Amino acid sequence: MDLYELRDEFDRTGTLMCFNGPFYHSIIEEFGKAIRSYLTADNIAQEALMDVFAVYIELAQNIRNYHTLRGACGLEAASSIITIGRNGKGYKVSSGNVVLNSDLDALCGRVDGLNAMTGDELKSEYRRQRRREVPPEALGAGLGLLEIARRSSDDMTYVVRELDAGRKFFSLTVYL
Repeated sequence: MDLYELRDEFDRTGTLMCFNGPFYHSIIEEFGKAIRSYLTADNIAQEALMDVFAVYIELAQNIRNYHTLRGACGLEAASSIITIGRNGKGYKVSSGNVVLNSDLDALCGRVDGLNAMTGDELKSEYRRQRRREVPPEALGAGLGLLEIARRSSDDMTYVVRELDAGRKFFSLTVYL
């Protein structure tokens, strides 16, 4: 592997930080600390720092929760990635992980539906979701993508790559 080429690709795409591997709670926490330190040293405005950090946490937890729900382990769990980079004057946070084909339509539909909502509709949906009772078997309150959409400065984008007959690799990018 040519690390110079990888570094050059990171420079070209504005990537500041990248983590590739399984998303354990302790790794999410430590990488989060590194993000805060890096962005603080970069003199990013406090509001932008909070947005980048919050979106990172939501994306990382979504991946971890999905793998927990689906019982992913080994190479499948290790195939997760998250990056943080500059996007013009703002930032972008991207994540990617293996997704079962049976889950893909609902996931893409959720992202498309959130992208179609106005700011007021997102606020209203967020309040509605917060009041909803969370099933005991749920890994969260279902607010992750909604919170990400509320913080995003533009539509979230996604790319789906074919892996095999039963799985795809889903990448999501959020612009802040």
